[in-house]
Amino acid sequence: MNRKLLKKIAAKIGFGLLLAAILLFTVFPFYYAIVTSFKSGSELFEVTWWINSFDFSNYTSVISDGSFVGSIWNSVLVSFATVIIAMAFGLTAAYALGRVQFRGRSAVLMIVLGVSMFPQVAVLSGLFEVIRVLDLYNNPLALIFSYTIFTLPFTVWILTTFMRQLPKELEEAAIVDGASPVTTLFKVFIPLMWPAMATTGLLAFIAAWNEFLFALTFTLTDDQRTVPVAIALLTGGSQYELPWGNLMAASVIVTVPLVVLVLIFQRRIVSGLTAGAVKG
Repeated sequence: MNRKLLKKIAAKIGFGLLLAAILLFTVFPFYYAIVTSFKSGSELFEVTWWINSFDFSNYTSVISDGSFVGSIWNSVLVSFATVIIAMAFGLTAAYALGRVQFRGRSAVLMIVLGVSMFPQVAVLSGLFEVIRVLDLYNNPLALIFSYTIFTLPFTVWILTTFMRQLPKELEEAAIVDGASPVTTLFKVFIPLMWPAMATTGLLAFIAAWNEFLFALTFTLTDDQRTVPVAIALLTGGSQYELPWGNLMAASVIVTVPLVVLVLIFQRRIVSGLTAGAVKG
């Protein structure tokens, strides 16, 4: 009994240490960015683990920059538009792939999954030509178009998985009542898929909010750039000087909205991630 008890205690201690290490590894960079964002001058080069004083000069400097504030609104516009379009196409595609029986359905899903495996650099030149031909260069529509292309595959894949888990009896009852496929989708399935939609939508929003390569390539002027590019282009008084305090403050400002969204939708996210894990 003593050995079993000791093994259980050791296992719990080991799990706790592992969890603490993972938490430290993931949270510490953001925590240190917060600490650094309240420093200025020579304090930026001093290693401190705690916030000694609240100096908001870096935040004031960043917020007073009109181009940076504009880039935040550009990111909000592009990210929300991407989520709306991806969810609209993703839900209809998930209904077709998850509920409608047709030849080649598995092949279509494999193609959808395979498309999401291509790195952005591999398609950058071809996508740039498409953007140029459509006359969308230096336009938010170029980012919405490109982001939708890369968020739609995993949106379709995840929503199709959840769609397949819904009981067939619900669809059969709707058909008996004379409901059309569109009515069945919007009146029967979508109300049951809010956890999955919250999870998928948040993942798409984070992907669009943090995307850098397309935003750097397809935008040219400050008034069209998104937040990641705006942060990368922050410079100091000279070519070789970087305003580390401003960079940290800007990073904190653009990360807080994501944290808030996760906290708001955390219950639906957990419910969506665990849906279908237990049958009964």
